[in-house]
Amino acid sequence: MKLIKAIVRPSKVDAIKDALARNGISGLTVSEVRGHGRQRGHSPVYRGGEYEISLLPKMKVEVVVEDDAVEDAIDAIMAEARTGEIGDGRIFVMPVEQSRVIRTGERDVV
Repeated sequence: MKLIKAIVRPSKVDAIKDALARNGISGLTVSEVRGHGRQRGHSPVYRGGEYEISLLPKMKVEVVVEDDAVEDAIDAIMAEARTGEIGDGRIFVMPVEQSRVIRTGERDVV
């Protein structure tokens, strides 16, 4: 099993959720996060004054999938999250040793 973490634009979360569902991936976790990548934030002008925003609002989408579904999940996320502009986000893939369903105690059920 693998844990896929995707840091994406807030406006893209619903499209990503729908794309994952079309690929048979129903369980996911979404969190509001703040951060920056290579662009280091931006400097908007408000009422004639420039100020710096270094931590931009993003959303973190986390999903655990079987090893054979990783590429499909990544492709679905990338297809929906990509705008072609700086700040589209990043995807991380990590191994998952074990999972348990708290209610039933079942192991490794995704």
